[in-house]
Amino acid sequence: MTSPHTSALPTVPFTLTRAGVIMTPEPGNDFEAEGVLNPASGRGPDGELYLLPRLVATGNVSRVGLAKVVINDDGVPTGVEREGVVLAPDEGWERGMNNAGTEDPRTTWVPALGKHLMTYVAYGPLGPRLALAHSEDLRNWDRLGPCFFEYQADLSMDLNLFPNKDAVFFPEPVNDPDGVPSYAMLHRPMWDLGWIRPGEGEHLPAGVTDNRPGIWISYVAVADVERDLRNLVHMGKHRLVALSEFPFEELKIGGGPPPFRVNEGWLLIHHGVAGKMAASAFEQQQNVNYTAAAMILSADDPSRVIARSDKPLLAPETEDEISGIVPNVVFPTAIEKIGDQLFVFYGMADSKIGVAKLDRV
Repeated sequence: MTSPHTSALPTVPFTLTRAGVIMTPEPGNDFEAEGVLNPASGRGPDGELYLLPRLVATGNVSRVGLAKVVINDDGVPTGVEREGVVLAPDEGWERGMNNAGTEDPRTTWVPALGKHLMTYVAYGPLGPRLALAHSEDLRNWDRLGPCFFEYQADLSMDLNLFPNKDAVFFPEPVNDPDGVPSYAMLHRPMWDLGWIRPGEGEHLPAGVTDNRPGIWISYVAVADVERDLRNLVHMGKHRLVALSEFPFEELKIGGGPPPFRVNEGWLLIHHGVAGKMAASAFEQQQNVNYTAAAMILSADDPSRVIARSDKPLLAPETEDEISGIVPNVVFPTAIEKIGDQLFVFYGMADSKIGVAKLDRV
């Protein structure tokens, strides 16, 4: 199941242009002592635009906050008004003996369900694990629990063994590999289990020859979700979508904001990582360079890449992106339309939140 080589694909006809820093840690706020970063986003029932930032307290304990976006007369986000915490590591499986967190939320408004779907990383006893929650108003979230990946014989592997991050849902049903209307989720498993048991090393699914973490897609049938919303956590029909291709993403890639429908297909803003990989899923990464890039997935088959950036759309260049808890990080996580303009919200050096205009070339 090695990913098809995509370097000969057309490039993505979009650009990112910085529009400013809109959220920095609030002095004296213990919940933000180690940064505000990597926000989700959504429109509330009041029509206002909100961010759901990751708030990091002392000891690397993360919570999900809620903040209304302040927009100036030109339609550009310039700041936020904080409205508290909406998700914290209150469940046992979100906490370890020396770690805890509800991290890196991504939210997708799904009109067919009338709900925002949140994927987040539960930082529990065995490290990062994907989890789901849902809400109608962005304030009150009901957990669906950890995500479970159905066994798939052709992979000869249990995907539930592995840490997983960067999960995000498509905003509308798509066809799965068998043509069944389904809700689809992109995610990024990591194959090294040496940090759980020394010497265990990497275990790759059958047919995968590249050990670098990449973007996968999994599905759950619409009919199953209509029968019981809790079926959203039972994902199947796993497919590899994309692996690293270019020098700016030589270590790994991962999904960003929810896929956004454009004329060509599904626009996916993603991140690419170069540098030196952390030895453990429990460690903060250092000596890395995170950049924002993009690919377009086929509307008919979202497991297929039809266009891809061969260079970053945004790379760490400003002081806020270069210096922080983890230096040299641009980490896109949310996309929203304000008037006629698309904006991408992104984490800056794991410390602050920036915004950039997304434009078609």
